[in-house]
Amino acid sequence: MATQPLPGVQVIGVRYRGSKPAVRDERALDAYTASGVYQSIDVPVTVIEPRFPEDRRTGEPTDDLGLMGAAIASAAANARREGNGVMMVGGDCSHITGVLGGLQDVYGPNARIGLVWFDAHGDFNTPNTTFSGMLGGMPVAVSAGLAYPRWREMSHIAAPIPTDRILMVDVRNLDEPEEALIRATDITIAAPAPGFPGADLKQAVTELAANCDMLYFHIDSDILDEAFVPNHGTREPNGPDLQQVQDAIETVMATGKVVAYAVVSVYAEGEGSETSVQSGIELLRGGLEAWNRHGLPESLNDA
Repeated sequence: MATQPLPGVQVIGVRYRGSKPAVRDERALDAYTASGVYQSIDVPVTVIEPRFPEDRRTGEPTDDLGLMGAAIASAAANARREGNGVMMVGGDCSHITGVLGGLQDVYGPNARIGLVWFDAHGDFNTPNTTFSGMLGGMPVAVSAGLAYPRWREMSHIAAPIPTDRILMVDVRNLDEPEEALIRATDITIAAPAPGFPGADLKQAVTELAANCDMLYFHIDSDILDEAFVPNHGTREPNGPDLQQVQDAIETVMATGKVVAYAVVSVYAEGEGSETSVQSGIELLRGGLEAWNRHGLPESLNDA
């Protein structure tokens, strides 16, 4: 498949948890800048931080997530129109709707966008399946059109992402009704490394890439074993280590179809934060280096 070199990267730093400012937690954004990780590749990397439009805050949580998604979507769309890769950092999984919406802003609702989801959780709950009611456990279902259409549409996702264009990797902790819902769709669940449950990652990624024009590659840091993210709010035991996840990142980037990459939910405060932040830095570094090696899909030159 023809690819083009990665000309530059637009980092979208999200200093929010959901739609609310991350008070006393810079979401690792300052630590990333101080580490020099953005200079680990020899292409221009710029950083912007979208802001929630406080004058439009509604107080309705899903509408406000839609407004946050719209701010991210505008930043992502501008980056792609300039030919740059989109990299979202900070924030959390609720912000995926903005990245997907930004891609649809540029390429249209019929674009064959695929989602590669690295996470210890599926985030595929709906109001009818959730045990906790946590909106952060629903954004993939929202993006697929199964819940909260206003959140999705306000985030600029005009057409839901078909489930046969969603690949989940790891998702080792699923609520029982959530798992039943996933299994009733065309979503594929792949193993992050040999020895873990799930389909073969390389084969699953190859099949997804063949069905898509571009990929959004999303990582929640809790895909890592809890030893690597000890202060994560939803850390889970029995997960892959950093090298295993880095190898899996290489597998996805090798498709040459990644146009957007995200590493989210790295907690920069509390006991264990130094370990978690260093894990986040390594996920960013590994992703950037692999992305730079494999580039962008050439067919998207005219964005």
